[in-house]
Amino acid sequence: MAKVAGDLKTPTDLASNATKSVADALNSVLADAFALYLKTKNFHWHVSGPHFRDYHELMDQQASEILAVTDDIAERVRKIGNTTLRSIGDIARRQTIADNDADFVTPQDMLAELRDDNLKLVQQIRAAREAAETAGDTATSSMADDWIDQAEKRAWFLFETGRGG
Repeated sequence: MAKVAGDLKTPTDLASNATKSVADALNSVLADAFALYLKTKNFHWHVSGPHFRDYHELMDQQASEILAVTDDIAERVRKIGNTTLRSIGDIARRQTIADNDADFVTPQDMLAELRDDNLKLVQQIRAAREAAETAGDTATSSMADDWIDQAEKRAWFLFETGRGG
């Protein structure tokens, strides 16, 4: 018979204390994913210059990819019997990726900042994957591998796009 996790009574074979640590790590990833999504859209909206079209489209594509993964992360938290982020304030309290509210950012600085932020997200996902592996949560660990690959690919594209520019 399946165990029931937390107050939500979600059926799972994972221990509730293990799912709590995984959920905490995933909520940190989720907060950073939302922060990175909004920063990527911000730069998409404000990029200018000779490579406008290429940068504008690259950032839009990457923002869409980041937003898509947020639902997977939040649903995983819920599947293991925990709650997830509830507001912009909740995101702000948890995020480690810094906002950029500057009136003007050069395209090269945008690319470099997004590259570094994607690599920071990779670190957060790796920590969540480690928590999942410790908890015996192979599903989260497997999903994290895909999220890492996506973020590394975004960082690589940003690096190559900004190379020598």
